[in-house]
Amino acid sequence: MNKYISAAPRALDLAREVLNIEAVAVQALATRLDESFLHALDVILRCEGRVIVSGMGKSGHIARKIAATMSSTGTPAYFVHPGEASHGDLGMITSKDVIIALSYSGESE
Repeated sequence: MNKYISAAPRALDLAREVLNIEAVAVQALATRLDESFLHALDVILRCEGRVIVSGMGKSGHIARKIAATMSSTGTPAYFVHPGEASHGDLGMITSKDVIIALSYSGESE
């Protein structure tokens, strides 16, 4: 028997389990939306410059994806790596820009 066919039922179960876990997480996140979300949204919508998204490590990968998604959907945005910002990238940031800084631990400096 083909090993891929025999693994298919387990793979489907696993895929469904992952999707269910993600669905629960999204539902939980929806209940946490409050006035601070509206404030952040207002700041981004009123931005006259670009949205700069930054993060270190895994947060940096997520920040890069957020910036790419914003850019591809019509919001001027780009990613700035915090470790390289002081080596010239800070010159790209203006007073009209908005910065979104991501941190998993909250302790990155």
